[in-house]
Amino acid sequence: MTLPKGMVQAIYNDTGISQYQGNPLIEALPPILDRRQLKDGLSGQIMFRPTDVYLDGQTRIHVISQLLDNFFQPLSRHIELELKLSVMLRQGYVGRNLATGGLNAHIQNGYERVMQGDLAVFRFEHVESTAKSLAFIGCSGSGKTSSLNRILATYPQLIYHEAYNFTQIVFLKIDCPHDGSLKSLCHNFFREIDAVLTTNYVRRYVEKRHSVETLIAVMALIANTHAIGLLVIDEIQHLSVKNSGGAERMLNFFVTLVNEISVPVVMVGTPKARSVFELDLRSARRGAGFGSILWEPLSKPSSEQEVSRTEWGAFTGRLWKYQWLTKASPEVTDEISDTWYELSQGIMDVVIKLFVLSQIRAVVTGIERITPALMRKVYQDELKPIHPMIDALRSGDVSKIARYSDLTIPDVDRKILELSHLLRSNQESIDTVVKYGGNEQAARLHNMLVDMGYVSELLEPLINRAFEYHPGLVMKDLMPLILSWYQSAEIEKPASSTPKLNAVKKADWHTLDSEDLRFLFSQSANEETFQESLGRNGLFFDTKDWVNSFGLWPC
Repeated sequence: MTLPKGMVQAIYNDTGISQYQGNPLIEALPPILDRRQLKDGLSGQIMFRPTDVYLDGQTRIHVISQLLDNFFQPLSRHIELELKLSVMLRQGYVGRNLATGGLNAHIQNGYERVMQGDLAVFRFEHVESTAKSLAFIGCSGSGKTSSLNRILATYPQLIYHEAYNFTQIVFLKIDCPHDGSLKSLCHNFFREIDAVLTTNYVRRYVEKRHSVETLIAVMALIANTHAIGLLVIDEIQHLSVKNSGGAERMLNFFVTLVNEISVPVVMVGTPKARSVFELDLRSARRGAGFGSILWEPLSKPSSEQEVSRTEWGAFTGRLWKYQWLTKASPEVTDEISDTWYELSQGIMDVVIKLFVLSQIRAVVTGIERITPALMRKVYQDELKPIHPMIDALRSGDVSKIARYSDLTIPDVDRKILELSHLLRSNQESIDTVVKYGGNEQAARLHNMLVDMGYVSELLEPLINRAFEYHPGLVMKDLMPLILSWYQSAEIEKPASSTPKLNAVKKADWHTLDSEDLRFLFSQSANEETFQESLGRNGLFFDTKDWVNSFGLWPC
C-alpha cells in the first residue's frame, strides 16, 4: 500500500531490553543510537567547496548565509537532551502495549472520562501511567527549539502498524498561544493533530464551548487513540498566570497531562517560565517528573583550560572552518576568540549570526578576513537590539539577566539583504579601485567613462597611462586627453620615463595582506594598540625591556 507523506511502515526490531520486548510501539522505533551515530545524525550539512572562495561577492553572500539554518555542532548538552528524550519516549509506551491490550485500557479510561466529564474516572483501576515530564529551560538564542527539532527529526513522526491497522504518532510538538490561556493551548493541540493526520478535531471540539477540564479529557482520549509517544510544548513562558486561573492551576494542568493522558510531556521555555515550576518544593518535584534541564550560554574557557577541548572551543572552532574569504585566517586566534565571546557572551545564536554578518561585511568592504575590529563594528552597527541582553549577561547581575531573558535576536535576514544591496551598488566601485591599485580618482574616471558608453579593453591602459605621465592634471583635464586617445586608438608614450608605482591610500589599508604593517595599523585604535598588535605578531622589539634584562638601563 502507498503510505501518506511523512508516514513509514512499521518494522519491528528487538531492542535487547526486556522491559521493551514484545511492545510494537517501541520495537517499531529506530534503534537506540550510540554517541557517534547521534553526533553524525545531528550535525548540520554545510556545502563547502574551497573554490567558492573565488566566487563574486553577491554569490558568496548567499553561500555564507546557509550557516544560519544549516550549521549545527553537537555538544555534550545535546547528547544529554537526546538521551532523556529517548528514555521518556520508550518508557511512556511501557504501560501502553498495542499487542497486550494495555493501550486499549488507556483508551477505554479516556472514553469513560469524556462521557462522564470527570478526570478522576477510571474504568480499569490497575492501569498506571509510566509517562514522565521534563522541564527544559534556556535563554533566548540558546538553541532549545532547533536542538529539539533536530533530535525529533531522527524519528519518523507517523508509523503505520499494518498488522493492527493502527497509526502511531511518535511525537507531537505544539506552541503555547500568545494570549496565554490554557484553553487556547488545548485548541493548539487539536489543530496540530489535524495537521498531522488530516482529521477534523478542531471542528468537533474547538468550535464548541468546552471547559479546560473537558478538553483535557478529550486530549487524553485522542492522545491514546493515536498512541502519541512524546508531547512537546514550546514557549511555555507565553502562558499567562492571570489568563490561566493562577500559577497553581497551570501547574496542575501539566501534571494532569502526564498522569491522566499518560503521555510524556516536555515543557520548553525561557527562564521566565521557571516560576511555574518553583512555586514550592512540592510543586517543583511535580513539575519535573524526569528532572529538568537548564541551558545556560556557553562558558568562557578559563586561563588553565585548553580552549579546543571546551564546548566554546568545539563550537567556534568548527564554525570558523566555514569561511568564504580570500584572506581568511586558518585558526581562531586568542584575540578573536576573546572578542567573539565578549560580544556574544556564549549565546549560540548570537555567535553564529555575528560570524555570518562579519563574513558578509568582510566581503562588502573588501577586507576579506574577520578581525576583532571588524567584529566590534558589526556588533555596534547590526546587533544593537541585543546590547541590553549582552550587557546584562556581562554584568552577571541575575535580576538584569532575568529582565532580558526573552529578548529576541534581531532580524538578520533583513541585515543580510541590506548588505547585499550595498554590495550590489558598490561592488563595481570596489573592484575598480582595486584594479587601479587603490587610486580612487582613476576608479572614478573609469566609472564616468563607462557611464558615458566608453567600454573597451583599451580603457584601463589609457587611464593608467594618463595618471602615469600626467600626474599633475586634474579630472577635467584628464577626461579630454583620454577621450582623444580612445577615439584615435593611439597611445603616445613619452621618451624615457621611470615607471611610477601606484601607492595604496590609507583608506584602503584594510584590504592589504594580514602581515602588512599598514593592515595592522588599520586595525588598531591608536598608536598604543598598534604597538601591542606588533608585539602579538612578533614584529616589535622593546629595547628598554631587553636592556633591563641585563641590568644596564641607567637609573
